[in-house]
Amino acid sequence: MAVEAVKVGKRGTIIVPAKLRKRYGIEEGALVTTEPREDGILIRPAIVVPVERYTSERKAEFLLSTATTAKDYLRARREVKKFGLDPDTIPHRRPR
Repeated sequence: MAVEAVKVGKRGTIIVPAKLRKRYGIEEGALVTTEPREDGILIRPAIVVPVERYTSERKAEFLLSTATTAKDYLRARREVKKFGLDPDTIPHRRPR
């Protein structure tokens, strides 16, 4: 792809050529990251990943359901009790 020159506008805005926007999926309102480099600025498309905050109950469910041995399950039950929860009230799979 050929190098194109673009003007810097007010407040530092630049116009990314349409071919490049289309190629990299950058649409109006899209987020990009900027990274300083020795020879210039690297601009890349960015994605936003939602972050889930887990409740104590959900953490307890994970701990209890992912235990693989009887010993591990007992350890998980102790951890859940540290959350102030009763392991018997948390829906989960018990290890075989």
